[in-house]
Amino acid sequence: MDIVPVVAICALFIGLPWVILHYVTKWKTSATLTSDDEALLEELYQLARRLDERMDTVERLVASEHPEFHPAVPMPNREIDNQPLREIAKDLDRMRARSSDRSFR
Repeated sequence: MDIVPVVAICALFIGLPWVILHYVTKWKTSATLTSDDEALLEELYQLARRLDERMDTVERLVASEHPEFHPAVPMPNREIDNQPLREIAKDLDRMRARSSDRSFR
């Protein structure tokens, strides 16, 4: 009884597809954001907004006390300045919607 050919055939037709399908499944699941990732993104987004508002306040205070002060970036036009933040918020909402759709499947 020669067992080597039987093991080779089993490895080729059972083991190899199993390994490939296993890693394909791993890659698909790891490509999505987890709820922890989403929470971290939301927290970082809120922190960035607060820091931006604080920086604007500091620049306004310094500019009001020292007329010769010129900020590196002109005083923001809030409507234009908030445009990138709105785009980020839309992206976060789209990611949340996609992840909630996947969690119900």
